[in-house]
Amino acid sequence: MEIFKVFHIDAAHRLPNVPPGHKCAHLHGHSFRIAIHISGPVDPNLGWVIDFADIAKAFQPLHDQLDHKYLNDIEGLENPTSENLAKWLWQHLQPALPQLSKIVVQESLESGCVYRGGV
Repeated sequence: MEIFKVFHIDAAHRLPNVPPGHKCAHLHGHSFRIAIHISGPVDPNLGWVIDFADIAKAFQPLHDQLDHKYLNDIEGLENPTSENLAKWLWQHLQPALPQLSKIVVQESLESGCVYRGGV
């Protein structure tokens, strides 16, 4: 079974490694939608994979670190693409959420990425 909980952050960034003249080299912001997916068996007694409150508790310190911040200033997010943000989130959430199966980061309604760990 796979469950998910969605969070939102608003943050500014710029992409330092894009070609000269690329619009994302300039300071801009996004209202990011972040979905944290957890996979595992349903506990026969509780009837759930994990308490949604446990996912929220694990994400809260990251929300505090990211929301309404300049992402480039955060260690490990010097090049804060959606892909790098997803990997960064995984690295910080996986110890508290060992059943983490997927992180979806959307920087707009039309654009985003899916990260399942690994590369």
